[in-house]
Amino acid sequence: MSVVAKDLSAFFMEAVPVQATEEFVVSDRFRDKEGKPIPWELRSLTEEENEELRKASTKRVRVKGGQYMNETNQDEYIYRIASACVVYPNLKDAALQSSYGVIGAEALLKKMLRPGECTALIQKIQELNGFDKSMNELMDEVKN
Repeated sequence: MSVVAKDLSAFFMEAVPVQATEEFVVSDRFRDKEGKPIPWELRSLTEEENEELRKASTKRVRVKGGQYMNETNQDEYIYRIASACVVYPNLKDAALQSSYGVIGAEALLKKMLRPGECTALIQKIQELNGFDKSMNELMDEVKN
């Protein structure tokens, strides 16, 4: 049985964009001087970044029998992902946080946005990071 060498160059880091970026109008409430809605700049994460955010949102909790297990706070995790993916506006900017009376990027998002706007932002970020497809959709893509 002979082994055929396959070209792997398409998988090399130089050949594949690691991050995707996209502009998205989160809300019509944020307008420029001409009155046009200002798009937010979003970026995708690497799996390494995602893992760090998940770990930061996970705590060990005591369960029956004195055992411990890891429990991820899903709300905290989602807001950590959202704040990590927003490039503009800079949610870490102290003056911007101060203007809303909060400390921290996640707290700023919660204060800046209305519930529907926040949901739209999170959905767009999930889409940008590939979380918008079900396992069946991914399997269909692999088959084609």
